[in-house]
Amino acid sequence: MNNEVIISCAITGSGDTAKKHPNLPITPKQIADEAIEAAKSGAAIAHMHVRESDGKPSRKLEYYKEVADRIRSSKTDVVINFTTGMGGDFEVGEGQDPLNPVGPNSDMIHALDRLEHVEELLPEICTLDCGSLNFGDTNMLFVHTPIQLRAAAKKMQELGVKPEMEAFEMGHLWFANQLYSEGLIDSPPMYQICLGIP
Repeated sequence: MNNEVIISCAITGSGDTAKKHPNLPITPKQIADEAIEAAKSGAAIAHMHVRESDGKPSRKLEYYKEVADRIRSSKTDVVINFTTGMGGDFEVGEGQDPLNPVGPNSDMIHALDRLEHVEELLPEICTLDCGSLNFGDTNMLFVHTPIQLRAAAKKMQELGVKPEMEAFEMGHLWFANQLYSEGLIDSPPMYQICLGIP
């Protein structure tokens, strides 16, 4: 049995949480600095999302590039793990016509466009959210269908980037195993079990 512990530090989290704590890193420099400090404190992996100057989540390539460049030039050996979750948010607007249910907070892009920063910067790891889910008691859903997941997994495999398969409920774990059994995930598979996300 392997008893080694690998510490992965999530630097910011994905949500709009900047108002919850005054020291949450927001700028690419702050995010990179925190990842470097986490590595110096023993973290082997830094999982990162980037943000706009107002603290809202972002997917801008230039922000990811600055984070990656700063970490790589720091000479720390921390493994870079970038999110690919942005661009799958679907809001069903309250009281809207059910034939046209897209709410104003929807943020949906092509599944492979979610990998733009991964393809450009080639982090060692990136996330692969292994299914769709509801965000708590809201009208917001995260959408990642099987066809999207297979396409993303194949692209990650072609790029040589290790997917961190995120399971937010047991069905996601089943589908992660399905991707592995289909040969779309190289061995050994890497899982992130995130049960209980509201």
